[in-house]
Amino acid sequence: MTEKTLLKPGHNCWKTAHADKVALLVDGENYFGAIHRALQNARHSVYILAWDIDSRMRLVRGDDDANGWPTELGAFVSALLKRRPELNIYILNWDWAMVYTLEREWLPMYKPVWKSEARLHFKLDGECPVGASQHQKVIVIDDDIAFSGGFDLGKNRWDSSDHAPDDPRRRNPDKQAYPPFHDVQMLVSGEAAKALAELARERWWRATGQELTAAPARTDSAWPDGVDSWFEDIDVGISRTLPQYQTNHEIREVEQLFIDSIPAAKKLIYIENQYFTSWKVADLLAESLQQQEGPDIVLVLPLMTGGWLEQVTMDVLRYRVACRLREADKHKRLRICYPHHAALGQSYISLHGKITIIDDSLLRIGSANLSNRSMGLDSECDMVIEAATDKEREQISAFRERLLSEHLDMDRETLRQSLSQSGSLIRLIDDRQDKPRTLQFLDCKVADIANQILPSSAVVDPERPLDPEQMAQMFIPLDQPKSARSHWWKILGVLLAVVVLTVVWRWTPLSDYLNPETLKVSVQAIESYPLTPLIVVTVFSIAGLLAFPVTLLIVTAALTFGPVWGSVYSLIGSLLSALLGYGIGHYLGRSSVQKLAGSSLNKLSRRLAHHGTLAVITVRIIPVAPFAVINLVAGASHIKVRDFILGTVVGMLPGILGITVFADSLVRTVKEPDPAQIGLFITVVLIVLSVMLGLKMLLNRKQAEEESDTP
Repeated sequence: MTEKTLLKPGHNCWKTAHADKVALLVDGENYFGAIHRALQNARHSVYILAWDIDSRMRLVRGDDDANGWPTELGAFVSALLKRRPELNIYILNWDWAMVYTLEREWLPMYKPVWKSEARLHFKLDGECPVGASQHQKVIVIDDDIAFSGGFDLGKNRWDSSDHAPDDPRRRNPDKQAYPPFHDVQMLVSGEAAKALAELARERWWRATGQELTAAPARTDSAWPDGVDSWFEDIDVGISRTLPQYQTNHEIREVEQLFIDSIPAAKKLIYIENQYFTSWKVADLLAESLQQQEGPDIVLVLPLMTGGWLEQVTMDVLRYRVACRLREADKHKRLRICYPHHAALGQSYISLHGKITIIDDSLLRIGSANLSNRSMGLDSECDMVIEAATDKEREQISAFRERLLSEHLDMDRETLRQSLSQSGSLIRLIDDRQDKPRTLQFLDCKVADIANQILPSSAVVDPERPLDPEQMAQMFIPLDQPKSARSHWWKILGVLLAVVVLTVVWRWTPLSDYLNPETLKVSVQAIESYPLTPLIVVTVFSIAGLLAFPVTLLIVTAALTFGPVWGSVYSLIGSLLSALLGYGIGHYLGRSSVQKLAGSSLNKLSRRLAHHGTLAVITVRIIPVAPFAVINLVAGASHIKVRDFILGTVVGMLPGILGITVFADSLVRTVKEPDPAQIGLFITVVLIVLSVMLGLKMLLNRKQAEEESDTP
């Protein structure tokens, strides 16, 4: 990598474009401060491509000078539009998945601070395959300067490079403290900024059908005061990921650049990334590690990723990939680390950057994670500098030292001396393991049960869009008879969990909390609220709509309110949840649900439409798809509401009664484990199983008779 030959437009990058200046902004204090100052210079247009945005986010905090402008994003944008009569602001925010709803601001465009702004154009962008996200993070001002990297204008992104514990400035708009956060953004000017403006206008057109015109040339620059350039008069590559979607062709430049650059490395591959689950990148690194002579590889990853969902999915996949690399590391050239800061206690630095530095000759900063989905499913944008001169290589080296100075808590001069004495970055990391702030070894270990349960990356972290038929077969295999049996095993698993938990409560110190008086007081406290029935039923119905396991909801209601009211709440909640799903399916229409479902669910749709009440009863007692999916398909199949309600009530009532009676009998048995009560419990279990199996056999026979009569 001594010659500038790696970047190839149309192959591993979209294009290369000349940048008059390039700045590298490390951590939120530097990035958001630069954004605040740069936007003050906007005159014609601002484009914002975001994965997440929060109008309440404060760009400037503490004693930093806001220059008389509001610091909160929403108020700042409003003030900007009032002072700049020719300015239009275009915000394109990903139309996010349901799982992120609680983490995001709800429809910021409808906040009073923005709602009246005619020149603020806010759109949600869902022009991507099912399961994909719009992950590019780009801000362009007047086609003159542009920011691109890993940062969003989100609520939990601001932090200083000190990542100090209990920093009072590190609070989100909800007044909640959040963990330290580390990320990097690149700022470019000149033709490179114009290229990103072109990318933004293309995205806007695909999302809205509206064509935007380029900004007129400026006589001055929008470059923010106080931001020093790291490079000048240099070409910058732009590598993208765009999935195949409708008429859009697949673009995998991000992946191809890894394929081309990792084997070319000679001395050092330094990577910081939020995720590390890409099997293709792992294979490339493993091949490098297996060579007798090859580069050292240092991976800096977060101790844990995001919330619980990512920790039981992406962290498990990361563990598998890490095991693959350690097996390949025959020559001990690999270090997998996380930024450790002892003063944080149980908290840790949330590393969010997407940075790759190879031989101090190639620098890439962008939005793409080292995940499969960033290679081919999500939209991504990476900015790449390939050094052509010794000065440019020195600057890339200086930037790497800037990152290491932060992680290792060393000033630049001391770091350079230590690197010179150690002879390699790996040995320096090894020598500093006992320091309070350092790059600590990361084993990536996860719970065995999580590793056993989690399916392959093709399900959790796909590298390409899954077509509807693949998704239906993967998650709802209707054509396989074992699907109904697997549902019964899930029910039995939930009930077994109830048994185990009850035993724990009975024969451990926790039994003090499980006695008639405690339960009575708890239930009375819940039932004392006048709106308790409405609240319980509402929560039940919404949870069922969001595909929360209905069996678990029924067990919870039974244990809380007893068999009678537990059954009533469960039946009403299930029915309301079913009707909500039915209404959504009816609104979407048959064609939309068919497009989502594929042929497998279409068979279910035909069965519901042709056999009415009996079909609904059958799929309630012998579920061939999740509760929420059945409701959507029923609505789209135009089965009569009366038949749907009747079938749902009749089909779910035996199961609800069986589960609630079982749960109540179990609690009584644990509290009073005498022979009579144990015998009664066994009798209840046998009756419940007999009734359910009998109904299953009856419905199977009835359905077979009807289908044999159908021409």
